[in-house]
Amino acid sequence: MKTKDFTIRLEEKKDYREVENLVRESFWNVYRPGCTEHYVIHVLRRDPAFIPELDFVMEQDGKLIGQNMFMKTVIEADDGRVIDVLTMGPIGIIPELKRKGYGKALLDDSLEKATEMGFGAVLFEGNIDFYGKSGFTYASEFGIRYHNLPEDADSSFFLCKELIPGFLEGVTGVYQTPQGYYVDDPDVEAFDKGFPPKEKLKLPGQIFG
Repeated sequence: MKTKDFTIRLEEKKDYREVENLVRESFWNVYRPGCTEHYVIHVLRRDPAFIPELDFVMEQDGKLIGQNMFMKTVIEADDGRVIDVLTMGPIGIIPELKRKGYGKALLDDSLEKATEMGFGAVLFEGNIDFYGKSGFTYASEFGIRYHNLPEDADSSFFLCKELIPGFLEGVTGVYQTPQGYYVDDPDVEAFDKGFPPKEKLKLPGQIFG
C-alpha cells in the first residue's frame, strides 16, 4: 500500500448502491455460496442502532475501495446493568486490494473516530489474526459471553477492544447483536436480483452452506 493514496470520509446517500456492490464483491463466496452482507448493510442503515457519524467509505482516485460502519448495542451485565457498547461491520475492501493494508488502515481510522466520540468498547465477530493487529482480543478475556452460545462452544470468533482503557473492568455479561444483522434468505435473494448476476460457488473454508 502506498502511503496516503486514499481518503476516508463519511458515506453519503449517493454512495449507497456503489457501496452495496463493493461489499457484495468483497464477500461473494467467502463465507457461503454468494453472500448476504450487501443486504445486511442495506438493512442496517435504517436500523435505530445505526450511527451515521461512524459510517465510513475509503476512496482512491475517485473510486470507492472500502467501507466500514458501526452500530450501537449493549452488554446485559450479570449484575443487572446495561452497558452501552459498539459493534462493527461488515468491513469490506474490494478484492484486488485485499491483504495490502487498506483494511487495517480503514479499521484503525474508524476506531479512532469512535474513540473520539466517547464510545468505550467494540465487540463483534471476526478473525483474531487480522483484528488482533489493531488491538482486539478474545471477548472471553473480559468475561463477556456471546448471546445464545453454549458454554462449551468455541467462542474464538467473538472479539473485543476497549476504546477507553478499563471501560469493561468489573463487567461480565452477555453481548447482544443488533437485530438488523439478522436477515432472511428470501429477502437476500430478492435484493440480490438487482445486481449483476454472479455464480454462487461452494468452496473450502466457507462457514455456512
